[in-house]
Amino acid sequence: MKSESAIQYSLVVPFFNEQENIPQLYLHLTEVMDGLGEAYELVFIDDGSRDNTYKVLQDIYEHDHRVNLVRLRRNFGQTAALKAGFDFARGDVIISMDGDLQHDPDEIPKFIEKLEEGYDLVSGWRVARKDHWLTRRLPSRVANWMMAKLSGVPVHDFGTTFKAYRREIIQEIQLYGELHRFIPALAASAGARIAEVPIVNLERQNGKSNYGIGRTIRVFLDLLIVKFLLDYSTRPLQFFGVLGMAGSGTGMLICLGLGFKKLFYHTPLLTQHGPLLLLGIALFVSGIQFMSMGLLGEMMARTYYESQNKPIYSLREVKSHRKEMGDSAESTRPSGSSDR
Repeated sequence: MKSESAIQYSLVVPFFNEQENIPQLYLHLTEVMDGLGEAYELVFIDDGSRDNTYKVLQDIYEHDHRVNLVRLRRNFGQTAALKAGFDFARGDVIISMDGDLQHDPDEIPKFIEKLEEGYDLVSGWRVARKDHWLTRRLPSRVANWMMAKLSGVPVHDFGTTFKAYRREIIQEIQLYGELHRFIPALAASAGARIAEVPIVNLERQNGKSNYGIGRTIRVFLDLLIVKFLLDYSTRPLQFFGVLGMAGSGTGMLICLGLGFKKLFYHTPLLTQHGPLLLLGIALFVSGIQFMSMGLLGEMMARTYYESQNKPIYSLREVKSHRKEMGDSAESTRPSGSSDR
C-alpha cells in the first residue's frame, strides 16, 4: 500500500455549481500532472453545489484512484472549502486553483519551479485580467494595494486562488470567514518566504461567476480584521491603549481648561460651553473604556495562548547537539512550543 508520504503534490480544487467545467479541467489537470512524473492526488471539494457537480465528480472518482472527494453539507464559501481541502491533502506541495477554467493548469510547473528556489508560498499574479473593469478589476486593484500596504507583503494579487504552498506552511494557518485571500499576509507573519509568478486569466467558458461588487465591501472589512490579527492579536493593549490614552487625555485637557475658566473667570459652563463640556466628559469616559478593553484583551490573549499551548512563533528549522550530549529530551516538540 502506498504511504501518504509518497505523495508529492496535492491539487486542491473547490467547486460550486461547476458541472460543465469539471470534465475539461480534470482532463487538463491529469495531463499536466502526469507529465511531471511525480506521485500526486486530486482533492476535489463540492461546496454544497445545487446542480450535478457532485454526480460528475463521483463519476470521475470511481474511475481514478488519485481523485479524492470532499463534500460539504452546504455552501460554506470558498475559504471553508479550501480549508477542508488543505486539511485533507497529504502532498508535500499543495496547489490550489479555481474550478471555473479561468486558471490554466499548464502554468502549474512555474509554481513548482519557484518553490524549488526555496520559497514557501508562490502566488499567481493575474497581470492582464479578463473581468469587468468596474465591478471586478478596479475594486480588486484598490483592495490589493491596501492589503499590500497594511500587511507589508509586496504581493500584487492577493485574491487569486491559484497558489502553491509547502504543506507545513498552509496547514498551520487557521482560515475562517473570507481569509483565504489574505493567506500571503498570514503566512508572511509566520516567516514564510513568498514569491509571485505571472499567470494568464482565462475567460469563463461556462456558468456564471459567484463574485460580485457586494463582496468587495466584505473584503475591506476583512482588511481591518487581518490588520488587527497581524499586528495586535498578541498585544491588544497597544491598540486599544493608544486610543484610550488619546481619548482620555484630550477629554481631560478640555475639562481642565473649562475648569480653569470656571474657577478664575466664573464662566457659566453649561450655557456657554455646554457641548464642549459634554465632549470632554465623553472623551474621558470612552478613553477609560478603551483602555479597559485593552486590558481585558490582554488577559483573553494570554488565556488563549496558554490554555491551548498555542505558539506565538513558527520554527523553520532546529539544529541541536542535545543528542550528541546524551540529552534524551531531543528537540522534537511542536513548532513554537517553549521549554517550561
